[in-house]
Amino acid sequence: MKQKLNLFSFTMIVVGVVIGMGIFRTAATSAKDAIAPSVYFAAWIIGGLVALCGALTYAEIGSRYPVTGGYYKVFSYAYHPSIAFGINCIILISNAASLSGVALIGSGYITKLFPQLQWNDTDKALISCAAIFVFYGINLMGLRMSSKAQNILMLIKMGMIVVLISALFFPHHYANQTQAVAQVAATTTAYNISWIQSLGVSLIAVSFTYGGYQQTINFGNEVNKPASNIPKGIFIGIGIIIALYLLVNLSYYTIIGFNNMKNEREIAYVVINKVFGARGANIFSFFLFFGVLAYVNALLMSNPRVMYAMSTEGVLPKIFSKQSAKNEVLTASLTVFAAMCIIILFYAQTFEKILNFTIFLDCFGMIASSATIFKLRKDTKHLDGTGIYKMKLYPLPPLIFMGTYLFVGASIAIKEWQTAATGVAVLCGFIIVYFLFINNSKRLVH
Repeated sequence: MKQKLNLFSFTMIVVGVVIGMGIFRTAATSAKDAIAPSVYFAAWIIGGLVALCGALTYAEIGSRYPVTGGYYKVFSYAYHPSIAFGINCIILISNAASLSGVALIGSGYITKLFPQLQWNDTDKALISCAAIFVFYGINLMGLRMSSKAQNILMLIKMGMIVVLISALFFPHHYANQTQAVAQVAATTTAYNISWIQSLGVSLIAVSFTYGGYQQTINFGNEVNKPASNIPKGIFIGIGIIIALYLLVNLSYYTIIGFNNMKNEREIAYVVINKVFGARGANIFSFFLFFGVLAYVNALLMSNPRVMYAMSTEGVLPKIFSKQSAKNEVLTASLTVFAAMCIIILFYAQTFEKILNFTIFLDCFGMIASSATIFKLRKDTKHLDGTGIYKMKLYPLPPLIFMGTYLFVGASIAIKEWQTAATGVAVLCGFIIVYFLFINNSKRLVH
């Protein structure tokens, strides 16, 4: 019999695919865009509730349409193949941008180990580029990250989060600083942008940090007793994530102060330095950098396989599905994806620019993919009552999810219209490529 995931295993998967490296950097960006602490904490709570709605939606999509090939097959089923091609391509670019952004997080922390040197954004981009090159070479050799390495990485990430939260229990190290910051915050002049606008911009960084729950689309048919265990696992998993994120943010807010958070890039380093000293902060940064490298390696391993799947479907050239005879490496796919990461890295250079570009592209993918639930519900009514997972309060969760990402996308467009225009142009460009080359080639074959 096919093995199934139990409740605990599925819950840990939900936690594992969401908690990444963003919490160690995006809190500063979110605070910078928030006009008040109420906006800041509201963004993190709303982000968690939206993640809950998204995870429930994707779990039902996966349960109703359990196919290998993930998003491309779902998009092809619900929309025109050109839309499937275009959105899957921008998801790949978004993943490349995400990898570049996380690499910049790591480079920012590792440079803290050498404070005597003057590091600028270009230097950090070069360090990130070197990390990508190293793991590109490792993947060319056919090295695979084992499940044990992934478990170790998860333990490191959770351990670092626990350390950040534990800083709250050492108030004698930061009490005076917190009081001073509170006084400064009290005299801060009013901002000239609205609370709602500020919330939308603050949610950009929060959305990046909560990302990953869409992977539940791959497990809808792999969970034991899905009708009961999927919602339980998602509720428990997202609940754990919201609690951890809020506690980490409380630690940032209490130890550094809201106004000072806005000016810190390596915000976790500042917290650890204040509470555990420079040596503790350096040890923390060292482990964080290696956690980032493992994330880089994981994305370099997984995304070429998406390109492989698209190639086998005939929507990418056959060269993307060719494997090395020696070690079965997808050389062309791996090389193109790594090149995409490096191009984006030097195109943007700063985490904020990459963040806005990534999330704007994600808005297309999130809205379009979650909307497939409406067609699937209609076309697969015969599956109701057969034991598949079916969300409660439908259609409220997908509508909340789609509406929030529409709000975030609009906030990016208002804040940086050039970034939004670039994202729209990229999507339209891929759709044009489909009709000019791929669709014509398919006609010639038939």
